[in-house]
Amino acid sequence: MSVVSLESLFIRDDDDCPSPTENPDLNDDLDTDLEIDEREKSNKDTSTAEVYLQACKLVGVVPVSYFVRNLGTSTMSLNHHGLGPLGGKALSIALVTDMHIDTLELADNHLLAEGAKYLVEMLRASFTIQNLDLSNNHLQSPGAECIAKMLLDNISIKSIKLSGNEFTEDDAKFFADALASNYRVKELDLSHNNFCGRGGEHLGQMLANNEGLELLDLSWNHLRMKGAVAFCAGLGVNVTLKHLDLSWNGFGNEGALALGEALKFNNTLVHLNLNNNRITNEGVGMLCRGLEANDTLRVLLLAYNSLTVEGALALVNVVKNTPKTALEEINICNVLVNENFVQLLELTCQEHPSLEVHYGGVGGFIAKKPPKRRDPMKVIQDYLDKRKLRLWDFFRNIDKDGTMRVPVADFRKAVQQSSIPLDRYQIEELIQRLDRERTGMVDYRGLADTRKQMMRDHRRQLRKVESRQKKEKQKSDRILKTFQSAVEAVTPRGSMVMSPGGAREDSSGPQHFSATPLSSWHHIVMSNSSRYSVTNLSNEHVHLPALGGAGLHRPPRSPAMLSYSQPNLLDDSPRSGPCKPVSAQGTHSDPEVDHSKLSPTTNHLTRSRPALNTKQPAAKTKTSKEKKKKSKKQLDKN
Repeated sequence: MSVVSLESLFIRDDDDCPSPTENPDLNDDLDTDLEIDEREKSNKDTSTAEVYLQACKLVGVVPVSYFVRNLGTSTMSLNHHGLGPLGGKALSIALVTDMHIDTLELADNHLLAEGAKYLVEMLRASFTIQNLDLSNNHLQSPGAECIAKMLLDNISIKSIKLSGNEFTEDDAKFFADALASNYRVKELDLSHNNFCGRGGEHLGQMLANNEGLELLDLSWNHLRMKGAVAFCAGLGVNVTLKHLDLSWNGFGNEGALALGEALKFNNTLVHLNLNNNRITNEGVGMLCRGLEANDTLRVLLLAYNSLTVEGALALVNVVKNTPKTALEEINICNVLVNENFVQLLELTCQEHPSLEVHYGGVGGFIAKKPPKRRDPMKVIQDYLDKRKLRLWDFFRNIDKDGTMRVPVADFRKAVQQSSIPLDRYQIEELIQRLDRERTGMVDYRGLADTRKQMMRDHRRQLRKVESRQKKEKQKSDRILKTFQSAVEAVTPRGSMVMSPGGAREDSSGPQHFSATPLSSWHHIVMSNSSRYSVTNLSNEHVHLPALGGAGLHRPPRSPAMLSYSQPNLLDDSPRSGPCKPVSAQGTHSDPEVDHSKLSPTTNHLTRSRPALNTKQPAAKTKTSKEKKKKSKKQLDKN
């Protein structure tokens, strides 16, 4: 296939139109400025159309008449036109000279990575296109890499849609690297792709580093478990995102827990879509912990999750009990509620008039399991333990003859007449267990064996409950630990510092941790005391270890730092008292001492090692005397 260059397809105006010097009669025609502007615009549109037609002819594709008819408009919608890679090439050649289009829609055109490459070359030369739609074009990994490289250099794109392009989780790294330095892109659509665990980690890193993105659509992906937790870690430290769509991802309760932790620190998110994410009432409870500390979120969509009236009540209660909440809309349109929910919602709307809750209707109920009857043998044992009686004492009061066997009728009558809290059904259940062979008699051995079996079952049930609770706690701790480690991974120590106002406490309670980018630190410096001035911060040498298991960074050894860690060997004067002044570098300032007057020999010796203590020789003589005494004692013994 022959390569068609852009320069070869440009139409030169010199060949078609004569210059004013060649046709002097044109100078006599007097036109107004408006007529000249209209003529220039029509000539430019004509040249763009001719460039497009010639490009289509050379690459062998059929021109799109809609493009030719709508030249000069600000929006060019070419969705579902079947352009293909070559059609995208011809279109790119024509758009290089166009200065009117700022919105280009090319969804569902089967451009592939080859067509994306031609468009990227055009976007590097064009600075007018601000909104680009390349959804459903099968770009795959090569196309993702190509577009990411374009975003590194482009300064005009503000919105880009890349939905349904079969991107894998490793392709998310391309966008994370590109948007780490591109702050002009405000809207990004990556829905209907295949981002999973590692994709969530890269996207979380992207959110942590980017400071321009305001709308992000990640619906219809596979962000679950570890990927969801890593993504939420980046969301927690993001400072610009306002609209986030995470619907149809299968976040689950694990992701809801991590998202609740992120909402405690995020103070910019306004709209959150969590529709169809396998979140249950338990997950809503975890999410509500973050909503209690958040004061910016306005819209929360939780439709088509596994919620019941309990989850709906938890959401309304968190709004009612949080005066600073900003929630205005909650969507749980598939949940049937009851009268208690409606009454609670009415009370909450009196305190928060702007609140609007979409629910399925009235007719739901709180599912309660029927109360399980206690083991009758356990009831008898608790009764005896409370009165400090033995089982034998209980049976002996029934067995008047002392035969260790009593009829079933007597046993039933005795239990009914006693103060043991057993109903009729429990008594019959106990008799069936004591008289399995239907002999009509109850013996003491069967009663004792039944008690032993009851105690074994009770201990087994307790172990199951403890094990389940332990596993749930370990799971929650593991998710929180993963969230914290992910936050540390996406937050470099060199780019974030503690805000001076973050540790203050007001009357409402302790404030949350706040981190401020270094780019805005000077605003805090100007508004706070001199303690946070640039001079003081530069003198306080604080060295933080590197993240990610990297080797420790050893700072350069400066004289100011050495003065804190090593003695001043050049100064032979005695140490100054606490009242002597200390310089900014940490060394004692003494104008009477002049190190330049010391002899070279002294300088050399004092630099090599410190002076020996005068008491050390005496200590050595003392030890030698002790050795002599020991040797004399040994000789005397011999």
